[in-house]
Amino acid sequence: MQQLDLFSTPGTPPSPAKDVASVPAKAKAKAKKKVPAIIPLPGKKRGRKSLKELSEDPDLIMELDKLPLDKQYYSISEVAAMFKVNTSLIRYWENEFDILQPKKNRKGDRLFRQEDIHHLKLIYHLLRERKYTIEGAKQKLKEDHKLAARNFEMVQALLKVRGFLTELKDQL
Repeated sequence: MQQLDLFSTPGTPPSPAKDVASVPAKAKAKAKKKVPAIIPLPGKKRGRKSLKELSEDPDLIMELDKLPLDKQYYSISEVAAMFKVNTSLIRYWENEFDILQPKKNRKGDRLFRQEDIHHLKLIYHLLRERKYTIEGAKQKLKEDHKLAARNFEMVQALLKVRGFLTELKDQL
């Protein structure tokens, strides 16, 4: 039995009949559904940033050293802005590392002292710059906190000397 094609022009051969049962249901739904193309904005990437993208700012600690710490207490949002991280990460580090002990007011807001910010610099250095894991950084701080802090200060001093020498080189 031959199927008649009512929409074809005279003189063209009839199109072959399609067996509807052989087409899967997903393909039918896909054929009916038209999805608009998503065009990403140039320079903007959606989703979570990778550690590589986050650590692209190697001079963050040096920038923090230049900031005048003139206040007695800093809120968690101010500290998160200094380190360019989320407040949830600061809270997570507080739970994980015993050396972080920010004061809390009656409302429960965390108030970070200059000492806490120094500890956060050390933690940031170990986790983001030296690429330690959380457990590795905990162990490093437990083994010898003074040695880790001294090494961190030494690295910062050497980075300052390097910055000075590159400025001197550029002036020549």
